[in-house]
Amino acid sequence: MIDRRMLINIDWLLLLLVFGIVTWGLVTVYSATHGRLETHLDDFYLKQLYWFCAGLVMMVLVTFIDYQLLSRAAYPLLVIGILLLIAVFLVGRVVSGARRWLVFGPLSFQPSELVKVFLVLSFARYFTETRREGGLRFRDLLIPLVMVVVPFALIAKQPDLGTALVLFFVASALIFTSGFPLKILTLITAGGVIAMPIGWTFLKDYQKVRVITLLNPDFDPLGAGYHSWQSKIAIGSGGFWGKGWLAGTQSGLNFLPEKHTDFIFAVFAEEWGFVGTAALIVLYLILVLRGINIAYASKDRLGSLIATGVVAMLSVYILFNIGMTVGLTPVVGLPLPLFSYGGSSMLATMVAIGLLLNIRMRRFLYS
Repeated sequence: MIDRRMLINIDWLLLLLVFGIVTWGLVTVYSATHGRLETHLDDFYLKQLYWFCAGLVMMVLVTFIDYQLLSRAAYPLLVIGILLLIAVFLVGRVVSGARRWLVFGPLSFQPSELVKVFLVLSFARYFTETRREGGLRFRDLLIPLVMVVVPFALIAKQPDLGTALVLFFVASALIFTSGFPLKILTLITAGGVIAMPIGWTFLKDYQKVRVITLLNPDFDPLGAGYHSWQSKIAIGSGGFWGKGWLAGTQSGLNFLPEKHTDFIFAVFAEEWGFVGTAALIVLYLILVLRGINIAYASKDRLGSLIATGVVAMLSVYILFNIGMTVGLTPVVGLPLPLFSYGGSSMLATMVAIGLLLNIRMRRFLYS
């Protein structure tokens, strides 16, 4: 039996933001792919619509199952996610040199997308159950470290450094908000800074070139820097009002690569200009602030931590995707949530939105 107070507490503003962003995304995917017969992408906007409908079903299911119950399944879900990542290496499909997808008949699925949500649930459960007077201790980091390192290594090996970094940033956000003393947090930060040169040695050559190109855009303008240059040209050519829907030349003439996925923001900016991009960024800002409000207003630690993890995940995706289109972050292949084409990303994001709605609806039940 559903408590009527839960229905009263449905976050209609959050739902409105989601529908608004998705609708604008569908329009842009259509523009980026319609009429481009040489790319065989004409029906991608319909596929994206189908994935959104499937995501809506997942969102509703997640919303109406108490997040306290969902958290009890967090560890098994994370284990299942890790097993799926291992399966990717055994039977996964290779696309553009990366083995990231599992294929089920006509559908392909990227397990790393849902692993992020499972990690948020697992971290939230662990830090809720592990509470000590005087704050958490350094040894309390051992289990969370294993939780994040195993999927991080498997995803980075695919290779998918962008998604692996999302896991790292989400884990960091939850660690920093879970109650560790400032001394431990300082040591963790210092350790991360010291480890950066070591991490550099593990990067593949093309990943190193992308970082170098970020620092020096003229390093390889026709190679590693091509994507970034074409993206900035598209965004700049949009001007204040934009060229108009379906009128983008960088996209229409195929100068802009990965235009329906990684660089869809550049397509949007060229067509809608500064006014449109400012409006879209405002929508994302309100979405993130709404998530922060849900985390702050939550009456229990578990709900607050889950909402914090979801907000961190969405924020990293938004900042990195827009950042790489304007040349502020390396090109790491992260989609723009609810906007870029991608079924796995859409499903994972809608599940994450369902968790926020879930916590908002039940804030009067727990204290």
